[in-house]
Amino acid sequence: MTRTFSSVTRPPPTISSRRGSISYAVGKRGLTGRRAGRYRRYMPQSILVFDFGANEDAAQQARHKIDAWKQGFRLGNKMTLKFDREEPSEKAGDAEAAAEKKPAAKKPAAKAEKTEKAQGAARVRLLVKLNFSDHEKLTYQRWLDRIPAEEPFKSAKGETFRSGDPALAKTAELFESLD
Repeated sequence: MTRTFSSVTRPPPTISSRRGSISYAVGKRGLTGRRAGRYRRYMPQSILVFDFGANEDAAQQARHKIDAWKQGFRLGNKMTLKFDREEPSEKAGDAEAAAEKKPAAKKPAAKAEKTEKAQGAARVRLLVKLNFSDHEKLTYQRWLDRIPAEEPFKSAKGETFRSGDPALAKTAELFESLD
């Protein structure tokens, strides 16, 4: 008893030039066709923002810590960081000018210097961008948990923007605009 499957037709064979074997084309790409970049389709991205206020030393310690992690764990471009320094507004500058006009005899010189430094200090924010491919989910999650728990980052006010957050696009645009 011979069965014929008229509805199923096999496409003509194609010869693969790489290995010299015969393969049958299935669909548009065929059996031996290249697959789309499986691990590059979706890269979960997160941006962690740490506000150090006027504490430049803590921000620099955090930068050194991240640089050590990048080198030690061979992270390369999977973890990048940028600084966002906001200069004091002009209103603070006007307040300083008004304070200079008043006689400074009432305050000791040390206190006057401290207040000038506090008013003149810029607000420092550190933006850390995590770009891990889809097959590195566990490593990605470990870094999301580890970074805010380490010492220089504990003292700063931190926010995490993950993939799917509506604010991620705005934060990513800010990250790209920084030098």
